[in-house]
Amino acid sequence: MKIIPETLRVGSALAEDYIQGIGRASDLYEYNVLHADAYAQRAKWLDKTGHLRLNRKDVVACLRIYNEKYNSYEAVRASLDRLESPDALVVAGGQQSGLFTGPMLVIYKAATLIKAAREAEERLGRPVIPVFWIAGEDHDWDEVNHTYVMANDPQAVKIKLNKQPERRSSVSAIKVDAVEWKQAIADIEQSLPDSEHKADIMRMIKNGLTDSYGLSEAFAKLLGLLFGTYGLVLLDSADPSLRKLEASIFKQLVQHNDELEQAYRTTAARIVDYGYHLQADVHEGGANLFYIHEDERLLLFKKAGLFTDRHGLVAFTVDELLEEIDRHPESFSNNVLTRPIMQDSLFPVLASVLGLGEIAYWAITREAFGVLEMQMPILLPRMSFTLVEPGVEKHMLKYELSFGQVRDGLEERKKQWIATQDQLGMQDQFSGAKEAFVRMYEPLVQQTGLIEKGLLPLGETNRDKILAQIAYLEAKVQEALLRQNETALRQWDRIEWSIFPFGQPQERTYTIYHFLNRHGLSLIDMIMNVPLDLTGTHRVIYV
Repeated sequence: MKIIPETLRVGSALAEDYIQGIGRASDLYEYNVLHADAYAQRAKWLDKTGHLRLNRKDVVACLRIYNEKYNSYEAVRASLDRLESPDALVVAGGQQSGLFTGPMLVIYKAATLIKAAREAEERLGRPVIPVFWIAGEDHDWDEVNHTYVMANDPQAVKIKLNKQPERRSSVSAIKVDAVEWKQAIADIEQSLPDSEHKADIMRMIKNGLTDSYGLSEAFAKLLGLLFGTYGLVLLDSADPSLRKLEASIFKQLVQHNDELEQAYRTTAARIVDYGYHLQADVHEGGANLFYIHEDERLLLFKKAGLFTDRHGLVAFTVDELLEEIDRHPESFSNNVLTRPIMQDSLFPVLASVLGLGEIAYWAITREAFGVLEMQMPILLPRMSFTLVEPGVEKHMLKYELSFGQVRDGLEERKKQWIATQDQLGMQDQFSGAKEAFVRMYEPLVQQTGLIEKGLLPLGETNRDKILAQIAYLEAKVQEALLRQNETALRQWDRIEWSIFPFGQPQERTYTIYHFLNRHGLSLIDMIMNVPLDLTGTHRVIYV
């Protein structure tokens, strides 16, 4: 196994500056991730502020019930036992619950959580527990109801749940029928090539999907099957039992809503003033909370002294909203700006593992933490990888292609390579033939016009038809060259589809199950053995 750092376009200057400790980004975050004492400083602050968080034993008791149901492993039970200790800290992070665990970046985020928690524990000499936050409260069904598998063609095969919810419900609340699970299982089984590992992989997938209520439940089971033995604790943000515990936090978010809104808006303006782009919307009058009404998740706004949605389906005074939280805490959920506060109200979060886009939008929340006398935790970039299989590496060596060249697109290089296969120089010969024909025929056409004016357009049409016929033959010759090199061109396509499908990084497109099918579950152990890197560096792993 070779591991080589490579440059990957990230699109977030703010996150890059934060990780590298340059520019004005440090003003927007609480801790400097590069500072040697950052962990110790954060731990010291957490030790003094336990009163800001929910009762630790109540939270752990809730997590025990959830994990025993979906993530029942001895190592997870041990993690929860250790989390009950008064000096235990947490490294947290999460993702939406995608089909077959969604894109590979989810796997890398889970691995980063576990490894970062281990490193922090060694550094601080106290328990640090990895907790994965399943964002089941999110309602973007179209974002999570599908995934892609690398096929033999080569191409990416899309596997999708056909269910279309009638309302914008939380993903965890959307039921997936047994027939839909059965079809998804059949689709991925057909898409995965036969291998020595396929039976085990399909058994894992069936265990995760069969009898699951919906995507979040299946996601939790599959993530547990992959990382439960490493002690990764799971939670679903839409868990009704968790919501009951969170009622007091939702009340604070309502009671301090105007102050929070002002903090978000002030920080957002500062981010723009510093020359960075906002990664999340900050709406005027936005409450940054959702209310579930008749199974539909409605974003709340403040208007004329009321909390209401855009269409006026619900409307509450502050007192009515607080009463509703008491009666039905399960009807409330966070948006991207209040979720960080909720996370830190549940756990003593030493650090949060995030993607670069997430790091950028978390900047908006720093002053909002302060409104509730809290502090933004240390933010750690998740590890980022591209897996290059032996066959793909072989093809890259054969055609002398670097990772950077594949990243930048192969279309022009492929054309150049095809041109080198034209050993008879047919392209040059056709170009010469067309130039020679025009040179000989053009004077003749012009002279016909001198005999009779009407012959000139006839001659020009005749000339164009002859050139079209030459071009037609040239195209046929080109097609023949492509047929002769069909195997080689498939190898070019294999490189591109494997590493940058649809022009996007592999980790953002494919499910991990394509690679598990080829390399077995030991692939997870291999990823876990890759040295932890919290500098945001993208690494190519030649497996």
